[in-house]
Amino acid sequence: MKQTTTGRFLKGFAAGGGVTLLLGASGLYLASLSGAISIDSGELMALQQWLDWFNQNLGSALLPFSLIALLFLVNLTVLKQKLQRGDPPEQVAQTEHLLDVWTGLFFGIGVIWTAIGMRGALLQALGDPTSSAQLGAFVILQRLVDGGILLALSTTIFGGIGGYLMRLIKALFVGGELRRFYLQHHAQQNDSILLVLQRIEQQLESMGNKDQTDHVSKLLEHRAH
Repeated sequence: MKQTTTGRFLKGFAAGGGVTLLLGASGLYLASLSGAISIDSGELMALQQWLDWFNQNLGSALLPFSLIALLFLVNLTVLKQKLQRGDPPEQVAQTEHLLDVWTGLFFGIGVIWTAIGMRGALLQALGDPTSSAQLGAFVILQRLVDGGILLALSTTIFGGIGGYLMRLIKALFVGGELRRFYLQHHAQQNDSILLVLQRIEQQLESMGNKDQTDHVSKLLEHRAH
């Protein structure tokens, strides 16, 4: 009982610490994104460089990407624990389904932010048809870049790579266990059906119904194979 309480406390403490860290990092990134803060200290310049890189390549899309990635990792841990405990198949299937949902959302965020970025870039470059017709191709291209077209394309790449990595992580960490779990559950279902058929066969034999007994025997042979 004491170990269980200690384990729950440690899990709660780790979860609280993770949420606090995520909120702090999100606040720092938002402040850097808006230009409210700038890290000039020599020891922390590397952090500022990373923030600038994420700002230039992902912008505000980094926040939903990070949230979905965190939910995926938490869900992956929960799924592994359920497999180790041998929880009911419907619970395991629901948790696995959520993993696939987070992976799909990661892909979706990349697509959505790409569409938003492309729309903004096109509006900035071609919003005024009169002036756009008088501008050269290079100026229009520069407007597209300034409008965020490169940022939009970066979110597509990031979403695609991250989504496929999620699938790979799932296959490596719980793929084998999931397959064994479902095969074992299927075997248990077959055993239960065979047991019921055997009981029916015994009852029919005791009643002397040969035709029905032969039919059940064929069913037993079919299920056994």
